[in-house]
Amino acid sequence: MMNGGRKIRILIADDHPVLRRGLRALIEEEPDMEVVGEAGNGLEAVQLAERLRPDVVIMDISMPELDGLEATRRIRERFPSTYILILTVHAHERYLFPVLKAGASGYVRKTAADEELIEAIRVVARGDVFLYPSATRMLLDDYLAQVRAGREQDSYESLSEREREILRLLAEGHTNAEIAQKLNLSVKTVETYRTRIMEKLHLRTRAELVRYALRKGLISEETA
Repeated sequence: MMNGGRKIRILIADDHPVLRRGLRALIEEEPDMEVVGEAGNGLEAVQLAERLRPDVVIMDISMPELDGLEATRRIRERFPSTYILILTVHAHERYLFPVLKAGASGYVRKTAADEELIEAIRVVARGDVFLYPSATRMLLDDYLAQVRAGREQDSYESLSEREREILRLLAEGHTNAEIAQKLNLSVKTVETYRTRIMEKLHLRTRAELVRYALRKGLISEETA
């Protein structure tokens, strides 16, 4: 049970109904967990997360309408108290980096879901990250490589002029559609710029983006 004796509320997002039923059956055997909803695609996952406000979303990485990584980004940006656990067929740890950048708290391989899922849910529901030992080593090695290469320094210089312009507009609170209209771009192009900016600056949410822009003096606190 979570603090106060409340069960961990879980949303399952996967486009395969048979897998969703299997996951639901597995989870509902646990006395401290309950499945509050199921989504068949990424867009539905975002909508149900808004309506149900689950503690944990089990998110398939490959889904129609909206893939699991983008759905994760949107949910974590809007509802930071909802944690995401990615479900994937990919066992290679190189998939860990985009998962964490999107705001997820780790991932579980579908082939090992029956053994690892329950533990992973409890870990991320506490606000911790569920990682395999090999993935932890990989993250450490990557960090040390960045330190040696000097990449731990500010990445602002890596942004193009257009990316800096869009960064400032995003931080000021403009929507993708508003930015597209202002700069005479398509909304899709603005979304691509936004994703690239967040990746370059190692940011995950709009709140982090605003704090970064304030530190850089790109906007004033009055504007923010």
